[in-house]
Amino acid sequence: MKFSTTVTAAASMVAAVSAHGGVGTYTMGGTTYEGWQPYNSASGQKSIQRQYSSFNPLLIADLSSVNIRCNNAGTLGTGLSGSVAAGGTIKTKWTQWTHRPAAVMIYMAKCPSSGCNNWDGAGKVWFKIDHQGLVSGTQNAGKWAGDQITDTLEWTTTVPKSLAPGEYLIRHELLALHQANNPQFYPECAQLTVTGSGSVTPSASWLVSFPGAYSASDPGIAFNIDSPAAMTATTYPIPGPAVWDGTGSSAPAPSTPASPAPSSAAPATPSTPASCGPVARYGQCGGNGFAGCTVCASGTTCTKNGDYYSQCL
Repeated sequence: MKFSTTVTAAASMVAAVSAHGGVGTYTMGGTTYEGWQPYNSASGQKSIQRQYSSFNPLLIADLSSVNIRCNNAGTLGTGLSGSVAAGGTIKTKWTQWTHRPAAVMIYMAKCPSSGCNNWDGAGKVWFKIDHQGLVSGTQNAGKWAGDQITDTLEWTTTVPKSLAPGEYLIRHELLALHQANNPQFYPECAQLTVTGSGSVTPSASWLVSFPGAYSASDPGIAFNIDSPAAMTATTYPIPGPAVWDGTGSSAPAPSTPASPAPSSAAPATPSTPASCGPVARYGQCGGNGFAGCTVCASGTTCTKNGDYYSQCL
């Protein structure tokens, strides 16, 4: 009887985590760095990634908790950092992932002069370098950024070319939206040393804190994937700040999400704007389902960053 109970408990744990995952490796500058292994003993583990305990999601109730920062209660580093040049790419590979749909959000934070290893990332220090939500179609039945991770387990992010050298934390987050009004947050953090000739860090207006960046009332969090509006809406308000534009100027004012089309209207289809100005550096210029401007500003080129996102670099 005791053996049977133990087996049942183990099987339940496997089932609970089988639909979830975390970043397992980071590849940058030709080197692959191992992520944390949450179900193994912490003893002896060394990783550029901050320790976390399980693949289980964080929920709305956790938005005011320090756990929302890096999926832990402020655990510090293990003494390792990855190295990436400003303008270089970071390819992350998840251990497993099955939830659809999901948004992808990636942040960085400049560590203090003492370095990252003994710093927990507290304060209004985080800026967003990448995000994507609904790619095409409707909220309820369209293609989402997280589909790429479900299908390939990979996501590639470009570190802003203008970013000043130094030590940083990077925070990858998936926001699973498959349950009506019950989003699931999956954040993980890792330590980086950024090299190169960049000279800019974001001004204060781009910075947010964790906890603090999100509210339960944000439209992209108080979200019902099965609502009548979701059957026709073709945009999704990604939570958090705008993606940093690579300059030291102020962040743009938040925009009010467009109202969804009436339920009787036919779903909108992507179309190319009648007139397009050049897309600024770090702006989106392409990707599957993208219907915006595709011509980059002088001195930049539209660069593919996965199937669903290209940006001017």
